[in-house]
Amino acid sequence: MSEQPKHPSGDSLVTVLVALVANALIAIAKSVAASVTGSASMVAEAAHSWADTGNEVLLVIAERRSRKPADARHPLGYGKDAYIWSMFAAFGLFTAGSVVSIQHGITELIDPEPASDYGVAYVVLAVSFVLEAISFVRAYRQARTAARSRRLHTLEHVANSSNPTLRAVFAEDAAALIGLVIAFLGVLLHQVTGSPVYDALGSILVGVLLGVVAVVLISRNRAFLLGEAIDDEARDTVLTELLGRPEIERVTFLHLEFTGPGTVFLIAAVDLAGDRGEAEIAVELRRLEDELEQQHAQVGRAVLTLADPASPSLTPVAGAMS
Repeated sequence: MSEQPKHPSGDSLVTVLVALVANALIAIAKSVAASVTGSASMVAEAAHSWADTGNEVLLVIAERRSRKPADARHPLGYGKDAYIWSMFAAFGLFTAGSVVSIQHGITELIDPEPASDYGVAYVVLAVSFVLEAISFVRAYRQARTAARSRRLHTLEHVANSSNPTLRAVFAEDAAALIGLVIAFLGVLLHQVTGSPVYDALGSILVGVLLGVVAVVLISRNRAFLLGEAIDDEARDTVLTELLGRPEIERVTFLHLEFTGPGTVFLIAAVDLAGDRGEAEIAVELRRLEDELEQQHAQVGRAVLTLADPASPSLTPVAGAMS
């Protein structure tokens, strides 16, 4: 019905923790290298890694808080906390990563400082690339597995997934790998030409890259906070299943909205088979709701009401899954 179970396994949390440890080590190494070499690109990369480290901490909070069970004050659960904390992380990436990198690059263009000890920068960049690659491979494998279960391309799944933690780690690690290549080219051209312009431009490009990633992540988290419905194919799958139940003759309204990573709120107006009294109808609707919630891990809450006799019946589009 959806792409993740209601209570996700520890995969996402492990993915974030791997990224957190990797980014913390990388941030320390880059800061030392930036101090030793004076390279603008290394300063940008250090800011990038410290921003990523802070973001991973926020994502760990997002993972843990979103798993809290529903209570009387939050009957739909705390799943959307994942999008709130992931939004904070995206803002952090923009301010602590993008803005700082661009500002430092512009400063270096206006008042360049000499760089030295290029070998230190190359070693740190190489080690950072290996650590970032390990973290990225972990996120990529998790995304690819989920994408295959939905018959989607990996990037398509990451972009549309209701799991903000996976999307953030995947995007930030991919940006980090690209940023490392940009930083390497900036340092190399600075060393070869003797001009700090390339190093400063490298810092600015890293900042622009982080800004683009941050804006995309902010946009996706905003969409889920506003209330994003599941895709049409998944909706038709649910509709087909409801219509396949002997108790239900037709469905006139169906809405499925994400309330957290892999968790949806199902609302449907149905016409029950046969003639029943009011009390019997109420009992039957509650029974169907309980069955939907118990049989489908993705349904966090189901609410069924009686259909208006004058409302048209819904029908799945061609190709809907049974």
